Amino acid sequence: MSWRQVREEMTTVRRVLGVVLAAAASVALLTGCGLRDLRDDKGAEPAAPSALPSFEAKAPVPPGKPLDAQSKVQRVPSPDPSDPNAVAQAWLATAYGYDTAYDNGPQDANLRALAYLTEEQAKAERDYRPGAGSGSDWATWAEHKAWTTLKITADEDDQGPGGTSGASFRTFYVDGTAHGRDGWTGPGPRLTAVVKLTMAGPAGWKVAGVTVTPAAIPPSAVATGTSSPAPSPSSSTPAR
Repeated sequence: MSWRQVREEMTTVRRVLGVVLAAAASVALLTGCGLRDLRDDKGAEPAAPSALPSFEAKAPVPPGKPLDAQSKVQRVPSPDPSDPNAVAQAWLATAYGYDTAYDNGPQDANLRALAYLTEEQAKAERDYRPGAGSGSDWATWAEHKAWTTLKITADEDDQGPGGTSGASFRTFYVDGTAHGRDGWTGPGPRLTAVVKLTMAGPAGWKVAGVTVTPAAIPPSAVATGTSSPAPSPSSSTPAR
C-alpha cells in the first residue's frame, strides 16, 4: 500500500469519527436542555389527543322594552277580520313597525303582530329565539334611535297562486323610511311580501305564512343600505 493510499484511508476514518462524535454531542445537548429524548418513548402509551375547543352558541337577543306613550311606532287600526287584504296589511304594518329606542331587534315587532297569525304560526313566533346581531341596517337605525314608517301597497296585478274558499294569497310592496331622533332620515324596510291567509272560523282571516323578497338596493342608497333585517319564522315560511 502506497503512502498516498494510507493517507486517504486515515482521512476517511477521521471524517466518520467526526460525524459519530457530532451526533453524540447533539443527543447530549437535546437531553441536557430538557427536551424529551424521543428514544424514551419507546414502548410508551400514545398520548391522548388534545381536546377540541368548545364553542358556545350566541345568547339570544333579550326582549326590548314595552311600548309606552313616548314610542314612535305607528298605531295600526284593528282590521276587519272578514277582509283578507286588511288583515294582511295590518300584520305587515305591525311586523315591520320598529322603534329602536324600545326594540332590541325585529323580533319584538313580530311578537306585537301575533294577533294576526294562525295559532300554528303564532306558536312558531313565540318559540323563535333570534341570535345576536340583526344586521347592518338595524345597527344604523339603532345608532340614530330611529323608528320606521311604512307605505304598504297592494299589487293590483297579482299573479300569485290562486286562493280557495278557505285560503287566500295577497302580494304587497312595503316601502319603509327610518327616522332618527337626532334628525337623521334613511331607508327603512323595503320588500315584496306574498302573504298566505287562511279562514280561522269565527276569528276570520289569519296570516298562515309569508314569503319575503327584499327590494333591490338602488345605487344611491348603497352607503346607507336598504335590505331588511333577517326574517323570523312568520316572514320566512314559504306561502303555498
